[in-house]
Amino acid sequence: MDPFRRAQIILLCDLCKTAHLQSHCERCHINLCQTCVGKHLSDSSIRHKVVPYKYRKSLNYSKCPDHADELCKHYCEKCDISVCSTCVSSSKHEGHDISDILEKLSSKTESLQKDLDELETRIYPRYEEMASDVHTEKIELETNYGELTTIADQQGEALHREITAIVNQRKSNIQEMKNKHLSTLNKNTDEITQKMAELKQIMSDLKSILKSNDVSLTSSYKSRNSEFRTLPPKVRVTVPSFSAQKINKDQLNEMFGSLSPLSINTEHGDTIKSAEAVSSPPVKPLLDEPRVTATIDTGYEYLASVSCLSEDQVWTCGDNETMKLLNLQSKLLTSIQTKSRKPPTDIAVTRDGDLVYTDTSDGTVNLIKNKQIQTVITLQGWYPLNVCSTASGDLLVTMYSDDDKQSKVVRYSGSTEKQSIQFDDQGRPLYSSGDYIKYLSENKNLDICVADTSAVVVVNQSGKLRFRYTGHPSNTKQSFYPFSITTDSQSHILTADYDNHRIHILDQDGQFLHYIHLHLRAPWGLCVDIRDNLFVAELDTAKVKKIQYL
Repeated sequence: MDPFRRAQIILLCDLCKTAHLQSHCERCHINLCQTCVGKHLSDSSIRHKVVPYKYRKSLNYSKCPDHADELCKHYCEKCDISVCSTCVSSSKHEGHDISDILEKLSSKTESLQKDLDELETRIYPRYEEMASDVHTEKIELETNYGELTTIADQQGEALHREITAIVNQRKSNIQEMKNKHLSTLNKNTDEITQKMAELKQIMSDLKSILKSNDVSLTSSYKSRNSEFRTLPPKVRVTVPSFSAQKINKDQLNEMFGSLSPLSINTEHGDTIKSAEAVSSPPVKPLLDEPRVTATIDTGYEYLASVSCLSEDQVWTCGDNETMKLLNLQSKLLTSIQTKSRKPPTDIAVTRDGDLVYTDTSDGTVNLIKNKQIQTVITLQGWYPLNVCSTASGDLLVTMYSDDDKQSKVVRYSGSTEKQSIQFDDQGRPLYSSGDYIKYLSENKNLDICVADTSAVVVVNQSGKLRFRYTGHPSNTKQSFYPFSITTDSQSHILTADYDNHRIHILDQDGQFLHYIHLHLRAPWGLCVDIRDNLFVAELDTAKVKKIQYL
């Protein structure tokens, strides 16, 4: 019998075990005869890929690390590793469940294919849809009217000189509507501004009454809160559309097209519920007894900052120039050194998953993308301290002046400064000077929260002071030194009370809610992952503790 015929007899179908194989499923890694191909393809839950056997992709088996001349064609289920035939027969794997590596490969391939299918058909399209929605939201009023003008210009170019007058008339109509649109918005703004002025006067009068302790004024005060709970009317203006028509010289004016009327509809404003009516419980209540679910040993002598890449991977930095990415088992996944070879001041993970670090030694803020370091901000006369990434993709950076007399928070979009927050309405500094730790975080309500050594200072998105938190009101004996800060999906504010070895949990208005103790040792850095797990960096032990508190 010739060798080829012998090979045909040996190579049999993996399903029926009797017929000669003719095809191969690259998805399931099995050989098939002509009869069994149809049976195999009948399982529609899997996207099979059947090819002629001679065109199958060859498998690359790994070499055994213990037996260099053998390939790992088996899989030890207990040890979770691929092994060769000699390993299987050795005492090291005695009594272990051994399977064919192809079976494992088939299972993993199916899992990978399912991931790919989900990414292609469900996840990525949603991201595309979200990106499209964000792009649409960026279109402003001026753009809409600019499009109308462009359409009018295009029609005018087609009709040339004969319809120049009509083009000018239509553009004039557009401008008139735009002016009327803007006038309507200005009128609505004036109405809101007038109400705000009344509110300011009422608030001022109330403060004066409260301060005066005047019985007559107090007793004669009539509340107008119910009047102002109903907001002013909300004006909605619909941008006109342009209906273009085919050109007809005999009916140029009619065929040019017309603008729809400017639609201005006024709806009654929503009524805000009173403070008494707003008492619904949070979506995720606080646990009475928070618990530690993982402890990560970072290997630093002193640990300064932690920032979540995912719920089981965190970036850390400490007393040397190396920033480490670790998993929950303390395994080092990636390490990167700073450009200056000096310890980073702080780190943060951006919404795109890139790492940002501040370096006070050279006055820079740096972005790490694909392990490449790019300096995005270089300060002059100021030194960067701590950093956080916002929901919009901006960076917030705390910094102090080179004479140590001033501190501020600056918002950057890329390398461009967008906002500087330094003083309150009376021109007084919002933040203390002379200290070099000012961790910060953006809350879900877009407040900017800063741990300012002796107080938590919270300002709104515009930089206006909302409140200062200086510790639990009933605790007057212990000092309060908030060293780090983070926020969660419930708009809670969590701050590390370093000297007292605990975490304070506040609501978004600065009201104390709860302590987290759990035998913490010098809590310093804080971050929260997407599932609201809290990660605490302990300065002295150089360990990160993952804590469930919701």
